[in-house]
Amino acid sequence: MPSTLVHVAVGGLVGAALLGRWFDARSVGVALVAAAVPDLDSFTSTLLPGSHRALLHTLLLPLALVAVVAYDTRIRDPERSAIRGRWGTRGVVVAWVGVAALLCGGIFPDLFTNGVNAFYPLHDAFYSISGRAEWSSTRGFVQTFVELQPASPPPTTETLHYSTVVDPSPGAEPENVERVAPLASSGTELMLIVLGAGVVGGRLFSERLRGSSE
Repeated sequence: MPSTLVHVAVGGLVGAALLGRWFDARSVGVALVAAAVPDLDSFTSTLLPGSHRALLHTLLLPLALVAVVAYDTRIRDPERSAIRGRWGTRGVVVAWVGVAALLCGGIFPDLFTNGVNAFYPLHDAFYSISGRAEWSSTRGFVQTFVELQPASPPPTTETLHYSTVVDPSPGAEPENVERVAPLASSGTELMLIVLGAGVVGGRLFSERLRGSSE
């Protein structure tokens, strides 16, 4: 499963792409932190079994944040906007980019790999958008990402446990249990980490050069 480094890397790419002229260390830092936030539910699974990939990986979280940011910055009187009043237009942009980083960097890599509890707690079921799409000369277009008639019902928080360095297995852990903190589980993940670090680092360097030349 994607490591936190992968989530942060994708969050950095989102920040570099969307922050525009407001890109700086603080602004992209918000995107990096936002992308890492969903993985905090790995610490809750020991208290709330099955909550990893559910409690903070639910799509309801970014949806709720969209509602809050939209109300504060678009519906509320501009003079009473908490975000706009304290940070101005920069704050509005960073808030929206933070939500995008949480969704695209924090949740999507897991959803498109081996699943998240997408509508928890309203609907307890883990869903995964993973598979392949191809065109065959004999079978035509073939895709396995979406199964309209799955062979078995999706797993729930009661039946599925994702192993983490905090909670490797369900129940009490033996003293000699191996705890593994993944950094990069595939070449693709390593590429994303290197790409994210390179893009964010390159933009920070270019912004510093621009600032020193002005």
